[in-house]
Amino acid sequence: MYMERKGEGIVGPARIVRVTFSKTGNSLSYGGHTFSTLGGYGFKANYVNDSTGEHYWISGCKKDGTDALYSTTVVIDEDVREEYWMKIRNKPESKGVTSFRCAGKYSG
Repeated sequence: MYMERKGEGIVGPARIVRVTFSKTGNSLSYGGHTFSTLGGYGFKANYVNDSTGEHYWISGCKKDGTDALYSTTVVIDEDVREEYWMKIRNKPESKGVTSFRCAGKYSG
């Protein structure tokens, strides 16, 4: 999944991660934290970290790598790196790449 913390603005640190969904699908877990859906009420965000209150945009990864709305650097977690480059992006030559610059949908 693509995960971007919104913090103080509309752009924040981003990662490609593996999450675990709850049985109801209303929340997910990553890195020891639980994220609950904002139910369509977030500004450029769709989940909230239950323990910190920080807002996040979390979505499935796009095949072309244009997950961010605005330009940001995306770090890929080690446990999903090879799968991301081989299966999602179809770029096996990049399987050693641990981060990349995403231009963003609205950056130009």
